[in-house]
Amino acid sequence: MTEPLFLDAPYRTTATATVAASGPEGIVLDQTLFYARSGGQPGDTGRLAWAGGEVAIVDTVKGEAGAILHVPAPDASRPPAGAAVTLTIDWDRRHRLMRNHTALHLLSALLRGAAVTGGSVGLDKSRLDFDLPDPPAKEAIEAQMNALVAADHPVTMQWVDEAVLDTDPGLVRTLSVKPPRGAGRVRLLRIGAGNPPVDLQPCGGTHVARTGEIGPVRVLKIENKGRQNRRISIALADGG
Repeated sequence: MTEPLFLDAPYRTTATATVAASGPEGIVLDQTLFYARSGGQPGDTGRLAWAGGEVAIVDTVKGEAGAILHVPAPDASRPPAGAAVTLTIDWDRRHRLMRNHTALHLLSALLRGAAVTGGSVGLDKSRLDFDLPDPPAKEAIEAQMNALVAADHPVTMQWVDEAVLDTDPGLVRTLSVKPPRGAGRVRLLRIGAGNPPVDLQPCGGTHVARTGEIGPVRVLKIENKGRQNRRISIALADGG
């Protein structure tokens, strides 16, 4: 199992680790800052360095039994098992994904009564699919999202007993991705210090510390993807 340091330290960019295994599917470390692709968020990229060399990591994915696989560039050298490595994530890319992911939670919060049926976090464009009979007004959604950004709400994480999901099933609003069960606890994302908060739901992704860090956002388009499926695509206004 790989200890996922990114869950509690999303702003940390470098760390040391030990290679647990190195095979054709990727490099497994005892701990990592690299987020593994899941929940619609891409895996991190970056570099691993050790006494005998360095390798670019082009993707990070989940393996078996809690392992996280760091996928090296094709035909690149790999550190041997037992080697001490220094890992460095591509921070500019990670931070942009963090901003986009938190922005999607603001979008979800504005359509609280609609279940999320799909989604994707991207660098240039992100989107959520909602179970909605009628599309919302594009200009209104954009204005409301930017108001939440400008309010600079705190974004925090908390771990709760997974039994909370049974007593309050409304916390889970995503139909396409269910929070992992079986570990005894679940990680909740909370946006806002008020009661009720702006958003409160399970999430294993990486996020910014305050909504103001997202910066202005644009609603690119709202599409009909079925009788009751509305796809809303957004982008950061700074364009990269």
